[in-house]
Amino acid sequence: MKMNNFTTQEQDWIRDARTMGRNAAEVLKAHFRRRDLSIEDKGSAFDIVTEADKGSERIIIDYIHSHYPGHAILSEESGDDHLQASSQWIIDPLDGTVNYSAGLATYCISIGLKVDGETRMGYVYAPTLDEEFYAIKGKGAFGPYGRLQAKATTTLERAVISTGFPYDKATNPDNNLDRFAQVMPRVRGIRRLGSAAMDLCYVAAGWLDGYWELNLKEWDACAGELIAQEAGATVKRYRDNHGICILAACPGIAPQLLKLVE
Repeated sequence: MKMNNFTTQEQDWIRDARTMGRNAAEVLKAHFRRRDLSIEDKGSAFDIVTEADKGSERIIIDYIHSHYPGHAILSEESGDDHLQASSQWIIDPLDGTVNYSAGLATYCISIGLKVDGETRMGYVYAPTLDEEFYAIKGKGAFGPYGRLQAKATTTLERAVISTGFPYDKATNPDNNLDRFAQVMPRVRGIRRLGSAAMDLCYVAAGWLDGYWELNLKEWDACAGELIAQEAGATVKRYRDNHGICILAACPGIAPQLLKLVE
């Protein structure tokens, strides 16, 4: 890992996030594609949790409690611990649960760290691909092949874009289908990866030209958002009435894409 320009504290954050992510990944890999995987609904058949989510989360939270006992935690499965602290870890122990439960390899672990409300560190690890992405605020973003840099695409018709759809898509008319229909004819292609953190990292790496989604949670966006920003992508949270609505794209197409999806 390239950390020459990081402070000692920043290096510790990345190393600890990497330890947490890779230890938690062993749980995910052990359960992946097992026919006896326990899957539960979280209010609907579209929003689920598996025993692997919970096992991954336990490893990460236990590590934070041991190494950063004064830090607060916000995690997808356990929620907010409501500890009043200047530092807070933002955790998605399994981003892409639907993919994972179906045996699809596009899933990851996402770990962010906020200090005084600002995201200072982001780390994302995709176990099946053995790919990790990380960033420190103001120090750049890094991935499997070194420093990350968003692409320089300037026209939508040359762009490959990704998006996603909210869990309440069957009942909420604001379900992104109208925006999908607006964007689809204007771009080279649209992909649906099923993991917001990986979408954001792929924009950072230049493997996608842009990404947008509605109704995300902080644990979906925190780490990947910083990674995309530090790679030079334009990143914008553009609505406040339907969860976190986020756009990340090459600067050359971001204004065009935002007009279509906001």
